[in-house]
Amino acid sequence: MLRVTDRIEIEDWEIVEQFVHAGGPGGQNVNKVATAVELRFEAARSPNLPEPVKRRLRNVAGRKWTREGAIVLQVSETRSQARNREIARERLAEMIRKATETPKRRIPTRPSLGAKRRRIESKKQRAEVKALRGKIRDD
Repeated sequence: MLRVTDRIEIEDWEIVEQFVHAGGPGGQNVNKVATAVELRFEAARSPNLPEPVKRRLRNVAGRKWTREGAIVLQVSETRSQARNREIARERLAEMIRKATETPKRRIPTRPSLGAKRRRIESKKQRAEVKALRGKIRDD
């Protein structure tokens, strides 16, 4: 069981881990042992995630979210299969934790009168600079 928060726990049957050969350093060991982990979590079908968290998780996951509603994480950072597995589970838990945070509602504000004046003044100065770049006419 993967404990994400005090209210959200992901059961082991919801996570599918597959071990594959990893590239990179490792010498002869890299060709013999499957150390990279590919973790798959069916987030859209998970009974342990509330619906608003699922919607936010889809945005947090980005390209890791599949069309079927699963999150696929691939980790091959270390030479140890166990450590790569831990890293993948930590990343999944961190994604879900980030999705549990409700975003603050933005309150639209209006620019102050001084800010409007400064903006217009800078636009006038810029227009004057550009006007002076033109060709000189003989009048």
